[in-house]
Amino acid sequence: MTVTLRALGLSAFMIGAAGVVSAAECIAPANPGGGWDFTCRQIGKILYDIGQVDEPVQVTNMAGGGGGLAFASVVNERGDDPDLIVAASQATATRLAQNAYGGATADQVRFVGAIGADPGVIVVAADSPLQSLGDMIDAIKADPGSVAFAGGSAVGGFDHLKVLQVLKAAGFDDITKVKYIGVDGGADAITQTIGGFTQGMTGDMSEIVGFLKSGEVRALAVLTEERVPGFDDIPTAVEQGIDVVAVNWRGLYVPKGISDARFEEWGAKLAAVAASDEWKAAMEANGLAPFTKVGGDFQSWVDGVIASTEALSREIGVIQ
Repeated sequence: MTVTLRALGLSAFMIGAAGVVSAAECIAPANPGGGWDFTCRQIGKILYDIGQVDEPVQVTNMAGGGGGLAFASVVNERGDDPDLIVAASQATATRLAQNAYGGATADQVRFVGAIGADPGVIVVAADSPLQSLGDMIDAIKADPGSVAFAGGSAVGGFDHLKVLQVLKAAGFDDITKVKYIGVDGGADAITQTIGGFTQGMTGDMSEIVGFLKSGEVRALAVLTEERVPGFDDIPTAVEQGIDVVAVNWRGLYVPKGISDARFEEWGAKLAAVAASDEWKAAMEANGLAPFTKVGGDFQSWVDGVIASTEALSREIGVIQ
């Protein structure tokens, strides 16, 4: 597990060190069900169960604009609320990078932490001649049109960007020549690859588990810093010499106007949830991998992710 705590200090990481919040609220920027709702309800419940708040966390569902309505509400109406947390994910970062929130920018809030992730993966059919991530990269460098990818996001979405990040890190810059087909979800993307319509699939670990178990696909790489527990035979891109981490992280942001002390308190509380047996059980039950970054280090990491996503999006023409 990667735990980033330098911005907090060890004393702030102690479970009882942070101040007690009495009436916290978590906004899930979507309808009930799905990732953001899960984040609010699971983290909120565990915060109360382990004594980090002294009352149950209120969950407010605020769907609209792919998270944009909630973002605007926080920025415009609750910009200094010290008891407010908001569910976020890689989708939040991607949409901010691509100006999908109507001019809103990431620096209008503070990203306080992530404590779990659905790992990104790159997959081929079981009978593919491509035996490693290096084989795939070499094939693309030799003939960019020889390897097409299917993914569950649209062109310019996170699945598409995962492949482009890997290729850029491997020294391949002509990424506009890489073929990508956006389909309706990960299962359809895998079907395209198994059927030979594409040579690779890019998606999340949760989407491929059944296909891995049935032996229909092979994963060339998982895009995490360390191998995923339970899937220890899948190498990371990092250990194959490609320094790319691309995960659909689950985390929180808070209003920009809260104090630094309150920001650090929320980071410590989130770290306490990450360290709890309750959260570990929730991750196992929901197919999440350990991924813990909190406090100022997480904010810096998100800033870097948004900058690289914006640059890639401009390069492929998703934004101008």
